[in-house]
Amino acid sequence: MKHNFGAGPCILPQEVFKQAAQAVLDFNDGLSILEISHRTTEFEAVVAEADKLVKELLNVPSGYSVLFLQGGASLQFAMVPMNLLGDGQTASYLDTGVWATKALKEAKFVGNVNVIASSKDSNYTFIPKDFEIPADSAYFHYTSNNTIYGTELFEVPKTDVPVVCDMSSDIMSRVIDVSKFDLIYAGAQKNIGPAGLTIVIVKNDALGKIDRKNPSMLNYQSHIDNDSMYNTPPVFSIYVALLNLRWLKSKGGVAEIEKENKQKAEALYREIDRNPLFKGTCAVEDRSRMNICFVMENPELEKPFLKYAEDEGIVGIKGHRSVGGFRASMYNALPITSVHALIDAMQVFEEKQAKAN
Repeated sequence: MKHNFGAGPCILPQEVFKQAAQAVLDFNDGLSILEISHRTTEFEAVVAEADKLVKELLNVPSGYSVLFLQGGASLQFAMVPMNLLGDGQTASYLDTGVWATKALKEAKFVGNVNVIASSKDSNYTFIPKDFEIPADSAYFHYTSNNTIYGTELFEVPKTDVPVVCDMSSDIMSRVIDVSKFDLIYAGAQKNIGPAGLTIVIVKNDALGKIDRKNPSMLNYQSHIDNDSMYNTPPVFSIYVALLNLRWLKSKGGVAEIEKENKQKAEALYREIDRNPLFKGTCAVEDRSRMNICFVMENPELEKPFLKYAEDEGIVGIKGHRSVGGFRASMYNALPITSVHALIDAMQVFEEKQAKAN
């Protein structure tokens, strides 16, 4: 058995894999989900149900649209300012890691950007606190979970300006108040579905306030007006996302999965803090539930432990090159039994080192 802690594309429920595999062979009267037209009533029903489930699971208020797009969060780095940042306006960004940095880099091609706070000098090991968001900002942008560095913002910063959030790696993992945001975007390949799909939740009143004429594909209104089918959508990715959303609902929804995610994270952090061979890499108060980053007190033991973990069926825990060490990504579909398997490996490795010394 493999315990998949990969950062993404990541683990999905086994039942979702089985249902998706069957649909590849036969989705509708002998036709594969890979070959059906996106204009069929059958696929329109898929999009409609996926839209309904996103709104239900996140308790999306009226006045918001859910979009199923392509291009990943990386395209949203540009689409957001193109649709929300007018000429002469300034957008405020919080710099908490690689993806936040890339988002503000793209925004600079569109207009003025104000970096209100950054933890770059500390290799993004904490979330900046006590920053001020200028009241005249066109919008405030932040990344809720930082996959590479293992930090997460659990509270929405207080401000009266429109809030935009990249929730690619923690959307659907915990309860959020969508009404506090003007726009949320998320690559699907963490908690929603496979790579190739991007979810956007946008407040309708936030659009149409700037004079810029954007290409149709880069205009949110184009996709709203065409029910996410302005062009051929990522059919298979949307279908698998639908299956995963159904699974999440059957689990009791976001509130229930949040309880599981807390239990998984608390268990692993407890072992990291207890085990003398390991230590966490970021501020305790900012620790992510989705991406748990840690290193070894003795760096020379990292390769032997990685080899031992892999021999035990634990895969995907090698840390990002900018941090080193290990990263255990624990998205919704990862069972707590896999977390216990990793903890057991850490404890057995500790015992082996004690005997060797």
